[in-house]
Amino acid sequence: MSDTVIKVENLSKRYVIGHQRQERYSTLRDAIANSARSLKQRFLHPSQKFEDPAHEEFWALKDVSFEIKQGDLVGIIGRNGAGKSTLLKILSRITEPTSGKISIKGRVASLLEVGTGFHPELTGRENIFLNGAILGMGRAEIKKKFDEIVDFAEVEKFLDTPVKFYSSGMYVRLAFAVAAHLEPEILIVDEVLAVGDAAFQKKCLGKMEDVAEKEGRTVLFVSHNMGAITRLCKRGFLLSAGCLKLDGDVLNASSQYLKSDLGTSAKRQWDNLTTAPGDNVAKLKSVKVVSQGVVTDTIDIRCPVVIEMEYWNLKPNTSLLSVFSFLNDQGIILFVSADFNDIEWSQKTRPVGCYVSRCTVPGNFFAEGQVKIVAEVSTRYPVYQIHFLEYDSVAFQVVDTDEPGSVRNGWGRPIPGVVRPELDWQTEYLTPQVATA
Repeated sequence: MSDTVIKVENLSKRYVIGHQRQERYSTLRDAIANSARSLKQRFLHPSQKFEDPAHEEFWALKDVSFEIKQGDLVGIIGRNGAGKSTLLKILSRITEPTSGKISIKGRVASLLEVGTGFHPELTGRENIFLNGAILGMGRAEIKKKFDEIVDFAEVEKFLDTPVKFYSSGMYVRLAFAVAAHLEPEILIVDEVLAVGDAAFQKKCLGKMEDVAEKEGRTVLFVSHNMGAITRLCKRGFLLSAGCLKLDGDVLNASSQYLKSDLGTSAKRQWDNLTTAPGDNVAKLKSVKVVSQGVVTDTIDIRCPVVIEMEYWNLKPNTSLLSVFSFLNDQGIILFVSADFNDIEWSQKTRPVGCYVSRCTVPGNFFAEGQVKIVAEVSTRYPVYQIHFLEYDSVAFQVVDTDEPGSVRNGWGRPIPGVVRPELDWQTEYLTPQVATA
């Protein structure tokens, strides 16, 4: 018996986009004349195709094929407009495909956007039973899971309030709790989890791990958060312009996404002074990310990472400062580091020529997720002056493989925070006695 739960063959979805005409107004006479003209053209030239300039075809998905096994955790990655949400809506039977074949084995629970799946006039309690009935569950089966759903969603006080009065965060908490606990064979979750707070996102990721690994159910997860995708999933789909560009290891998929989505990768280079960022004092030649001796945009959390920058000094006897700013995927500055402690050039002026500066960040320092680099060279004195400040010069993805030596290996759960240092801890055994009341 096959363990394939989703099989998609040559799936395509076409939309027709309307364009507003640039006429100031239209009369009944104009409409009749235009219709008559169109009929005349079709009658005189029946074999000729006439395109309507007011409408345009758009293929949200084009010839997508894949198979998903029971228990697979699949991360679906792509830029806005790549076709991710359209794919999930088709798999959830919300939208009909234009062409192609889909075979799904088992019940599907979907959490696609705030407002999907709940009736706004019904209370939270009533919507739990409604969703369970839609999934084909009996009342006794739903009641068995009821307390667990309410406890997970943390909405007990508002359980008998119509959900139209819920905040977006409350709505998503209850919707996810229902989708995850009513035991569907397939759980589909879109970017909607971003509405929740950090603590709830962490709880949801943990629940999805349990659903797949302990309960053997299938999860499809869409997110722009590469840290969440690589932490949760083993397999990745990379969608671009409606086509499935890559189906394979999630680290490879996230790496390809970073290159295409950011326009940056592990290395950028400028071959001549004319196009290089900078001014008449200093210009940037290249920036790259190196780990374990190779240029890479995927970094094992346990390994040191070296950021290397080459630049030209064009003015003799300048006192230059090399700077890297490290930002996360939300644009928040994690930290800034400069070569103040460089023994060779600290407090010294530099002759004209090409230089390379390297900054090493130890392993088990960054948290999982995307890191962007801003490369900078400035004059230190007599006046501080920036000569180039190249945003998104390079980017890389930090991943925790959950193997021995990583911080998360001992936790077994996602860890929040913008950095994840491995610090020294010490525990002492003081006494065998236990305090009594």
